[in-house]
Amino acid sequence: MKTAHDFVVEARQHIQEISLEEADSAIQAADLLLDVRDGDEYRQSHVPQATNISRGLLEFKFSNDPALANRDMKIVLYCKTSGRAALSARALQEMGYLHVQSIEGGFDAWQEAGKPTAKPELPSFD
Repeated sequence: MKTAHDFVVEARQHIQEISLEEADSAIQAADLLLDVRDGDEYRQSHVPQATNISRGLLEFKFSNDPALANRDMKIVLYCKTSGRAALSARALQEMGYLHVQSIEGGFDAWQEAGKPTAKPELPSFD
């Protein structure tokens, strides 16, 4: 029986993972920076300009949103440590997306490297 780890290891054999050093230029060239963590994680902090589509909704969103239909768009994605991102990258490849990259080490590595983060602005009721 396969474990989640087995699925991640298998996905990593087929996807392109990029290092933190490569991430900045890949993000600049990307059409979409995608955070595949859950909404609560995203709301705590995320990479600036990232769009949040959680791993659990990924295939549904990409199948039903016309704005995501272009299979040639350049997509860079990440999660907390890169497991969900690897699974997501593999799923997008299988859906026909041609330019998908995953950030090695995920958001944890991003923060540890001191790279910029953002938090959503909450409305003020003053």
